[in-house]
Amino acid sequence: MTEPQLDSIVRSVLQKFVNRATFGKQKYGTDLDRQDLGVLDWIQHAQEEHMDAILYLEKLKQTLISQEELLSKLSRPSSTSAK
Repeated sequence: MTEPQLDSIVRSVLQKFVNRATFGKQKYGTDLDRQDLGVLDWIQHAQEEHMDAILYLEKLKQTLISQEELLSKLSRPSSTSAK
């Protein structure tokens, strides 16, 4: 069986997963094959990760809104232009 041809985005994401797994193993000394957590622990971890993701998205959203507002102000003709 031949390996599928993956586009650059998929390859990039796969490499990020490998890097994250390597980092996690080095930092925490364990990986997702660990057996010391129960289902509720895994749910808690997932909830915390998703809450962090929502915070990051909100930060990015507010940053983009601020930038758009600034650009809008800069692109408006000045109402005090000389006659």
